[in-house]
Amino acid sequence: MRTFILTTIIFFIITEVWTADASSSVERPRKKRAWIVDFGPMSFNLEEEHDGVFPHTLGQLSVEKDLLAGCFLSGPGVDEEPMDLFQLDQNRAVIEVNEKVDYEKNKNFTLRLGCISSENVHTRLEVEVQVLDVNDNAPVFDKASYETNVKESTPQGTDLVKVQALDLDDSSTGNGLFTFTILSVSPETTNLEFFIKQQSQTGWISFRGCLDYEEAQKYTIVVEAKDHGEPVQQSSTATVTVNIIDSNDHKPELSVKMGSGMVKERETGVVVYMLEVKDGDHQGSAGWRAKYTLHGEKAKNFKIETDLKTNDGIVSVVAPLDFEESPELTLSVSVENEEPLFSCKVKHRQSSGLWDVDYFRDVSSSAPLSFPITITVEDTNDPPELTHAVEHVTIMENTTAGQILWTFTAMDQDSSSPADFRFLKGEDVDNWVTVDSETGQVSTVKVLDRESPFVKDSVYSVTMYVVDKGEPPMTGTGTLVIHLLDQNDNLPVLEMNTLSMCLSDTITDITAVDLDLPPFSSPFNYELLGDVKEKWRIEPSFGTTVSLVKDSSVHSGHYELRVKIADSQGKFSVQDLTVSVNNCSIAYSGRTGKGPTVRLGAPAIAIILISVLLGILLVMFSLFFCAHKKDKLLMMEIQDVESSLIPYNIEAPGTDASDSLQKWIWTQTLELKLQKYLQTQTLECLPSWH
Repeated sequence: MRTFILTTIIFFIITEVWTADASSSVERPRKKRAWIVDFGPMSFNLEEEHDGVFPHTLGQLSVEKDLLAGCFLSGPGVDEEPMDLFQLDQNRAVIEVNEKVDYEKNKNFTLRLGCISSENVHTRLEVEVQVLDVNDNAPVFDKASYETNVKESTPQGTDLVKVQALDLDDSSTGNGLFTFTILSVSPETTNLEFFIKQQSQTGWISFRGCLDYEEAQKYTIVVEAKDHGEPVQQSSTATVTVNIIDSNDHKPELSVKMGSGMVKERETGVVVYMLEVKDGDHQGSAGWRAKYTLHGEKAKNFKIETDLKTNDGIVSVVAPLDFEESPELTLSVSVENEEPLFSCKVKHRQSSGLWDVDYFRDVSSSAPLSFPITITVEDTNDPPELTHAVEHVTIMENTTAGQILWTFTAMDQDSSSPADFRFLKGEDVDNWVTVDSETGQVSTVKVLDRESPFVKDSVYSVTMYVVDKGEPPMTGTGTLVIHLLDQNDNLPVLEMNTLSMCLSDTITDITAVDLDLPPFSSPFNYELLGDVKEKWRIEPSFGTTVSLVKDSSVHSGHYELRVKIADSQGKFSVQDLTVSVNNCSIAYSGRTGKGPTVRLGAPAIAIILISVLLGILLVMFSLFFCAHKKDKLLMMEIQDVESSLIPYNIEAPGTDASDSLQKWIWTQTLELKLQKYLQTQTLECLPSWH
């Protein structure tokens, strides 16, 4: 039918062309025209990875063989990449395939078939080649192995690990679709079953039942991904490792490991109990480590610590206990783990979905286990106590010796100890008091002075001891604080008895002091004694510090003044005051009339002395060095002097010169040589300063 239609169309076109040419042949010369005819596309199916002999026929073209002489094939797979995959057999009017085609690389081809007839008619035809996928790819996991850590307390249904796979085959066919399956689990346990949930190319491994660290610490799961291809199915596997981390599913069991539970009163730092805890969880884990807590009325007197290696609880005393108050104590110890307690038990295994399990987890803390312990306090000799550990007494200073200050009393809490004590004096820096060892009576042994250097702020303290007769003897301590009242037993005196002022100055300050307290001290009354009214006066005459006023008629020099100073109660003393008046403008020193002497401080004097000593040492070193260096030259000079004297030891006229004359000549020559030598050598040895 198609051939008939094609022939009819070609005949009609040729007829029209011939008629047009005939009608116009009278008017103009004949000219050939080109006609283009497009036909609908043709389609063929090509199976990938074809195993036949090449080239093999893809399909027959529905074109008259007469037209194929001018036909040609083009497009991808012919003259475009991939090149030379298809070719046109004009003799048989077929398209041939030269080699295998991979669906994963090229899923289809669009070829173009063009033909040119002898009448210059162009025919174009599209040829669609659809590549058919075959199952030549297995689904592949993105990892060969997976590993994850899971707590034992994880509830069933929790997603543990994600796996992924990819199949390169056509996903619209069974070749590219796959299913995850768990092939094996090692080890196999009765309380647990792993399963996998799939979403497209992703699978989530989960479990139903209960994880149990004590039964298995690790599971190895083999997961398969298998496609749905026909007739052959492709598959691959991956390994999933699930590590189980121990959680707290065992309660600690507490017992006494060792310890007497006895402690002496007032004893601290001693261990009274060591508690042992047994726990079925993994040693060192948070579900195994124990936390202890003490409860009871005297729990604050104890502490309990955890031995990090053994998990034992160590109970020790941190605050002293009193036998008389509590001879026996009952405490309770609670223990829990650092991690909350959980439990999981399988009640019923269901064929689908999650199992029926009894799961419990205390999200707040582990349920503490309480354990009672008894502490026995042993009685020991308690130290006696003074009834008044610190006693304050007040007494007037200058009280005569033998005055009773206080009588100490003591008590002892030991009912079995005798109630008799000895009283002893402790620290008494100035030996002011004595104590009766039997009665505890404290008395003075000397006159008390408030102005003593051992008194601070009118207070003098004495340490007292009380010792019992127990075994061993124990001591109690107390303090007697003596407050001294002041009397007017000190006279006011000048703070400084020597003053210096310039001739140009008119006033200078003077100050008096009194060791007594007000109202027995300042302010003072000042009065100048003697015939000095026209030259010196005090203004004002009442106060602590007043001004000594110099008249303008007073010349430079030294002046001896007498000052009467009375305290607020009228008790007075006469003080000698030396005043040096200096003419500061010419720097006279007053008494000697010489210029002022410069006084150097100790650091300046030390620097000067060190500088002088260094200079002397330097000169001595230079001279010593030169002396050794010039020893030979000096000896040569002396020998030269000796050789210049001609001995005359013959008896002849003129040879009776005295020996003294020869010695004198020798001595004079030697002196001249030495002077010349010393001058030369001294100049050479002196250091050059630049």
